[in-house]
Amino acid sequence: MDLNSNQENHNSHIDSKIDSNINQNNEEIELIEEGLVKIAFPKFDKVSSKSPVFYNPKMEFNRDISVLVLQVFQKHLNQESFNIADLFSGSGIRGIRYKKEINGAKDIFLNDINPLAIEWAKFNTLENNVDLEFSQKDANIFLRENRGLFDVIDIDPFGTPSFFLDSAAYAIKKNGILCVTATDTSALCGTYKEPSIRKYNALSYKSEYCHENGIRILAGFCALTLAKYKKYIEIKFSHSSEHYMRLYFLVKKASKATDDSLKKNIGHISHCPQCLYRVTSVGLTSPVEELCPICGEKMKMAGPLWIGKLGEREFIEDMISEIDNKSLNTEKQILKLLNISLDEVDAPTTFYDIHKISKNLKISAPKQDKVIEAIKDKGYISVGTHFNLLGIKTDIDINGLKEIVKNLSIDK
Repeated sequence: MDLNSNQENHNSHIDSKIDSNINQNNEEIELIEEGLVKIAFPKFDKVSSKSPVFYNPKMEFNRDISVLVLQVFQKHLNQESFNIADLFSGSGIRGIRYKKEINGAKDIFLNDINPLAIEWAKFNTLENNVDLEFSQKDANIFLRENRGLFDVIDIDPFGTPSFFLDSAAYAIKKNGILCVTATDTSALCGTYKEPSIRKYNALSYKSEYCHENGIRILAGFCALTLAKYKKYIEIKFSHSSEHYMRLYFLVKKASKATDDSLKKNIGHISHCPQCLYRVTSVGLTSPVEELCPICGEKMKMAGPLWIGKLGEREFIEDMISEIDNKSLNTEKQILKLLNISLDEVDAPTTFYDIHKISKNLKISAPKQDKVIEAIKDKGYISVGTHFNLLGIKTDIDINGLKEIVKNLSIDK
């Protein structure tokens, strides 16, 4: 039989089943394949919170990484099986992929307050021959009613996750895993300061490293929220990609360890907009420098935020090894991200943009690789960063870095 004809007959069969069950308005239907699953959903012109059933094709990269991360978590925790809650299931694709693609995924709960989304998720679950649990509730109520049931809670809303972190902190098991997405990057990155204060209890600042600041504000908010329940976080992997930020962390419980984690990992970043000097300070209420010690300009401050590591070397290495065992459409893109993340995981907080420094010095920008090598030649850390492909993470001071940039610009 002709394969195209076979696919058309299959699609026609699905259309017929959809029309007779949940597509009463005869909307145009989209059929897609992602990972090991095939799903259907109402076609829409623009991805938004007002879409009839939420599905974002641009988030395939996010979902591919999530599958990889949870598989590595399962091996690290040495658990034969675990329960997963997908708080905002939409079409059901994330939860269905978890069930089909992760060894050890046991009971998966798809929750969505939209009744139409639940109907489509149920349809897609049947079409993919998997058995999942369904809930049509407000995400916070769903979590509060199911304390201690979930080993994994995935929070991937349209907008801020801040409204759901407290309930997730309450509900997650000890040694559980939280996966958190934020798409409100304008607040986290400092474009709008008031929403950052309102949603994350932190002051954001728009700098060349604002996306790193943003993910650190998100991580700090998560850590402080979980601390109320004597729980602390160990970030295994994180990334900022396109329009969103994503954190994956292990949740552990112990009063003293929680206190110690906050003392070590929560602080502020102070930044001089004039000469580009920056410094971190540790502590929720620690004093910060008001004036730049180099040029005397008034410093800008961001925080409280997470100043600890944003990933773990061993975990990222295992992700790279595990990717060979998965069939992921975005494999090349993931490998590129993981290799850069592996380089920067032990590097200092914040990074420098060579073009920003060159503009500050009013000179032409030298090549990034030459700057990196020149810094290394002086015995300092010098690596790239996934936050900005023109960025450099280094422990050399700003004056030393400027001197290198000047010399390389002259030699250019």
